[in-house]
Amino acid sequence: MLSRVANAVYWMSRYLERAGNLARFVDVNWHLTLDLPGSGPEAWRSLIIASGDKALFEERYGDYDAASVITFLCFDADYLNSIHSCLWAGRENARAIREVIPYEMWEQINITYHFVQDMAKRPLEVVENPYDFCQQIKQGDFIVGGIEGDAMIHDEAWHFARLGRLLERCDKTSRILDVNCHRMLPEEGDQSIVFDSIHWSALLRATSALNAFRRCRGRISPAKVAEFLLLDQEFPRSVLHGLIQAQHSLHAITGTAPGHYSRESERLLGQLRADLSYLTIDEVFDQGLHRFTDRLQTRMNAADACLGREFFGYPGGVAQVQVEQ
Repeated sequence: MLSRVANAVYWMSRYLERAGNLARFVDVNWHLTLDLPGSGPEAWRSLIIASGDKALFEERYGDYDAASVITFLCFDADYLNSIHSCLWAGRENARAIREVIPYEMWEQINITYHFVQDMAKRPLEVVENPYDFCQQIKQGDFIVGGIEGDAMIHDEAWHFARLGRLLERCDKTSRILDVNCHRMLPEEGDQSIVFDSIHWSALLRATSALNAFRRCRGRISPAKVAEFLLLDQEFPRSVLHGLIQAQHSLHAITGTAPGHYSRESERLLGQLRADLSYLTIDEVFDQGLHRFTDRLQTRMNAADACLGREFFGYPGGVAQVQVEQ
């Protein structure tokens, strides 16, 4: 496979997954402000911190009110990680590989992109009630994922698409867990059980994990939620499950036997997966959840950069988020 094609497939999936995750976060955060009136700017500030673009937001908008945060995350065309920008970049990458992806996938990406384009002309509707907007983005993401799984040949292109989607998902799950736990855990002793339960339920909804958690883990507690989102091997949106499946796809691309590595990216991803496989949640909390997730993101970024050098021809040590023109 040409590195140009592999690069476009990989980043198409990462951008589409990123847009879907942002929609989840905005939707859940908006519902949280309804459940907890008076939560104020702090409730919206956590979303910006999770995005990793706090400095850029403060430079452009300043105040952490709902209108500014929703506009920034959903429609700001100059912000590279907004839903609008991610769908544009995902669509441009998809355009470059239309012969590789199913027609239905290209069609659905276009439908979602033009829907966002249309809503960007009247952002106040979304600011007042982002639920319908976010539902459309999430449903579009689910449809694209379903088409990808059912209509694409499971060859190298499919594995690169899966690899991009899974690494993006792992990154966003760890970020939203880190930011919300950092905000909630220090105040846990001062909050009522109801207040605490609402926050942790919202965190699970943000990762589409609430129903699965209730089936498998029962009552909500900070340790159970963190363990489920980080270390569960069966839930598709947990970090460990994502790394396991990403490693399978990487081995399928390289042809290396499981348990071995022929490239640095395989070694980095294999080490990370193995470390999480034998970790307990008590050990995570002993390290400090923020410190653990920060190191986790650093290691995933290192694996991503290595993939860029080995497969996409990126120079140097930092992966470039490229859009095929």
